[in-house]
Amino acid sequence: MALPTSDLDPRRILIVLHGSIGDVTRALPLAAILRRGFPQAFLAWSVEPACLPLLRGNRAIDEVLLFDRRAWWNSTGEFLARVRAGHFDMALDLQRIFKSGFIGWWSGARRRIGFHRRDSKEFNWMFNNLHIGEYGEEIPKLEHYLKFADYLGLDRGNVQWDFALTPEEQTSVDRHLEKTRRPFAALFVGTRWQSKQWFPSQMSRCAEQLARNHDLDTVLLGGNEDRQLAKEVESFCETKLANLVGQTALREAIGVIQRAKIAIGPDTGLMHIAAAVRTPVISLWGATRPERTGPLGFGELALQGKAPCVPCQRRTCSIGRVCLQSITQEEIGAKIRAALAGQAGASLHHAG
Repeated sequence: MALPTSDLDPRRILIVLHGSIGDVTRALPLAAILRRGFPQAFLAWSVEPACLPLLRGNRAIDEVLLFDRRAWWNSTGEFLARVRAGHFDMALDLQRIFKSGFIGWWSGARRRIGFHRRDSKEFNWMFNNLHIGEYGEEIPKLEHYLKFADYLGLDRGNVQWDFALTPEEQTSVDRHLEKTRRPFAALFVGTRWQSKQWFPSQMSRCAEQLARNHDLDTVLLGGNEDRQLAKEVESFCETKLANLVGQTALREAIGVIQRAKIAIGPDTGLMHIAAAVRTPVISLWGATRPERTGPLGFGELALQGKAPCVPCQRRTCSIGRVCLQSITQEEIGAKIRAALAGQAGASLHHAG
């Protein structure tokens, strides 16, 4: 049951969602909906450092409350003091774990809205006094976040992101791409789960296919932890690559993806950023399901690997990621052709 918007007049709203990059990216449209629905309200977001760049400069968000988990023994007291000093009257718990529930409860907000008991974890539901309906794992995560807007009786309107880069950030992107011909494709090298990682040989063959069949350069993107994997891709590849793995800040990576003709990679945060900035993204799936965590608007470009255990939802794989090995270059090539022909994402409403 939705709360009647006419009965609501929140003055100070707190969103609690600390990570991952993919989750925060998918939840960002909710902030724009809240801003339109409650234009006079003060809107804060509680987040951790890895996802802070996603919120920087967002016009819907008035304040970011940063919790540094890496130094929690020094930062927790100050962080909780800031949360309590916010005098929030509404908290939206989008993370559904013990920590996020506690933060929302600690805020003192009179209305604390969270996931249904059976959709939450770690007794999270006990910290919230209002809950959206039960939807399980059968709807996309972004849709699950938007159910909070429905519960508040707000018009969703167009799904919007706000990744406006500063002139200085755009200049940094220019510098990273100065040796890259246009147009180019972005390949995402790393993932947080070993079970979702595609293989260096797959990436190198993909880059060769992009150059040979479509005259596209390839830019590799990923974090510091992916540097060795990127070197392996370079060693396999018979065409030149622009290896930016570990060299870009997150917002610079956003700028690179914005300029790419297409993007290709496994289930990772950069995949969701590609969808947000409207770069057609070909996504490769094994341990997880595109129906739940796929990129909005580009479901037809998803490739699900084949194995009896798919989707296992396990962080590590003991059988050599058979599912991802099953995805062929012919299948990837067909999706590349579809993406370049503009046959994907036409139904997605977007602004920003």
